[in-house]
Amino acid sequence: MPVEFLGIAGTNDASEVTGRSGGSLDLGYTRRLARAHEDNGWDRILFAYHSGSPDPAAVAAYIAGQTERINLVLAHRPNVSVPTYAAKTFATLDQISGGRFEVHFITGGSTADQAAEGDHLDKDSRYERTREYIQIVKQAWTSTERFDYDGKYYQIKDFVSDIFPIQQPRPRVSFGGSSPAAYAVGAAESDIYALWGEPLAGTREQIASIDKAAAAAGRLRPTLQVAFRPIIAPTDQLAWEKADRILGRIKDHAAGRSTFRRSGSPENSGSQRLLAAVAAGERHDRALWTAPTALTGGGGNSTALVGSPETVAAALLDYYDLGVRILSARGYDILDDAIDFGRYVIPLVRAEVARRDAATAAA
Repeated sequence: MPVEFLGIAGTNDASEVTGRSGGSLDLGYTRRLARAHEDNGWDRILFAYHSGSPDPAAVAAYIAGQTERINLVLAHRPNVSVPTYAAKTFATLDQISGGRFEVHFITGGSTADQAAEGDHLDKDSRYERTREYIQIVKQAWTSTERFDYDGKYYQIKDFVSDIFPIQQPRPRVSFGGSSPAAYAVGAAESDIYALWGEPLAGTREQIASIDKAAAAAGRLRPTLQVAFRPIIAPTDQLAWEKADRILGRIKDHAAGRSTFRRSGSPENSGSQRLLAAVAAGERHDRALWTAPTALTGGGGNSTALVGSPETVAAALLDYYDLGVRILSARGYDILDDAIDFGRYVIPLVRAEVARRDAATAAA
């Protein structure tokens, strides 16, 4: 079965190892990064969301005009607009991009960052709201007749859109989360279920939970996506030496930045699971490394795959064997790493997947 690769559409050159060299929106860098992904074999790039960040929808519209092939995945929080407005924005982006739009719904794992935009719902309530939001967006994308929606959080009366996506029946919807509430919503409503990179045993456990929730919703499992931070070099030894240098750079960059590491236990289940992997050891399976996760207190996509291109490709294929079909990767030197990963790792994974598919077809 096909495999896809998701990268990041950053708006500046900052990362855990370096401060940004300019403002929060560096259009030249944003364009170069998007082109680096498109020109080096990636399929999709994610426009991330934070309460204070540049508007990702506007950035995605800009990048749509700077690229020809790559899919544009827009992170969106339901608290920032009503769903009918969002549906029109998304349909417009699908039109602008020529049918290359997807949306990743973020329920919100940080109460503080939600509150920064006036959202004070508790986490389980946020998941309930997200379910309603996704349902309304889907209906707005596909209904040519006026419709009502009577939910707990949204009451829509007599709505019909005058703009629809190019993609039929609609663009793909992705979603992430590692709690029972998340599994219930994502398994029922999403086309793609996104997970952070855990050891293989933990990923297998999460997939079982997603399968159970999908069965309860009367659906097949959504397409699975898993995210990592790749650290590659010509040999495994050189890659681990590079990993040690990156860890030192993370520590140096974090010095004096009190907000870098989370204080206390993280609220979201995904981060709690990552920290459990940290507690079990720094190295797991073929190439998984949790030391960066420990430094950031389980903050987001933070587990690394370390090794030669061949080792990292083999590690990614281990997750493919579990049923994962979208592999998300973001390096630390983001632009250079996007190029290297595209040149040296993606072709190896694609070639092995194609070999397996050919062998299956010939059997």
